[in-house]
Amino acid sequence: MIKRVALLGSTGSIGTNTLRVLNSLPNRFELVSLCAGSNAELLCEQAEYWRPKRVCIAQGAKEVQARLAPLGIEILEGNAGLQDLSVDPDVDLIINGLAAGVGLRPTLSAVRAGKDVAIANKETLVVAGHLVTAWAKQTGATLLPIDSETTPLWQSLQETNREEVKRILLPASGGPFFDYTQEQMAGVSRDQALNHPTWQMGPKITIDSATLMNKGFEVIEAQWFLDLPVSKIDVIIHRQSIVHCLIEYVDGGMMAHLSTPDMQLPIQQALVHPEKLPTQVEPLDLTKVGTLSFFQPDTERFPCLQLAYQAVEQGGTAPAVLNAANEVAVYAFLDDRIGFLDIPRVIAQALDEHEASEDTLEAVFDADRWGRDRANELICSLES
Repeated sequence: MIKRVALLGSTGSIGTNTLRVLNSLPNRFELVSLCAGSNAELLCEQAEYWRPKRVCIAQGAKEVQARLAPLGIEILEGNAGLQDLSVDPDVDLIINGLAAGVGLRPTLSAVRAGKDVAIANKETLVVAGHLVTAWAKQTGATLLPIDSETTPLWQSLQETNREEVKRILLPASGGPFFDYTQEQMAGVSRDQALNHPTWQMGPKITIDSATLMNKGFEVIEAQWFLDLPVSKIDVIIHRQSIVHCLIEYVDGGMMAHLSTPDMQLPIQQALVHPEKLPTQVEPLDLTKVGTLSFFQPDTERFPCLQLAYQAVEQGGTAPAVLNAANEVAVYAFLDDRIGFLDIPRVIAQALDEHEASEDTLEAVFDADRWGRDRANELICSLES
């Protein structure tokens, strides 16, 4: 049976890799729609090749309209168009490769409409994991993780008794500042922070990787996908990015998933689960890898990881504030408004000041707004 797909975030790193995977699996998927933020040129190129029924863009609709309307492609625009794509009756599977908080509302809408959703957008489950998973159970929607660590863990744990699992370990590369002192990190530039040692990603997630917030988000996301308490989810630094996850069992045994670091693999694993199919990813040659090294994360130099655990402990709407304050602080750093070490300072103060409330949908959105407003106020005070 051919799955009809809507790809949200088609021009980003997840989106472009997803299109490569879909192209390698003919007769299994039909690409019904594409969505992008502002890269109108690339979106048009993708649409001219794939000929979807409709596309959506946040900025640049006139250019897209001029190029694609003559091809019979329907053009949608902004958040309203994004919502329309997420509940489109012509679509079976939504692939959420959107950046940051913009991915939450379309995921909620898709799940409530009973659509299966493959999620690369960690922020969605960080902010509202309890709501998304509860609604998925009610509507029968399937949630699929797209992540180099969470996807193989999710697959491996499908047939595993959770009582047999002592803990799981999520490896992190450590980012570009693994060996830096606090003093060195205080002066790092935007370009230095965007120079990730392993992965090619968008700016926001690359900075999150450098601060280890991305791994903190992954911890929160993993509890929802894997049905495990955060107390059983640990992080370990693994510089080579070859081991993507480890499961430690109560009998002392440990199982690891190793592969070449390439996002096409977890994307394909999620899309064709429970099957295993050949991929375009270069096979892993352990004789070339040589040594694999592992380290404890240093939460004094990288406090964002601990802030994620703190948000879970606070509970309620605290993770929504964590995500909102982080997003605002990261973009402020990318705009050269604050320093690298100011990112965790802003997040920590916002979290400390927030009074977590019941995690209803309305409360989540209120907390998100409050977190963004408070982070902006704190950033303005740092600039003055």
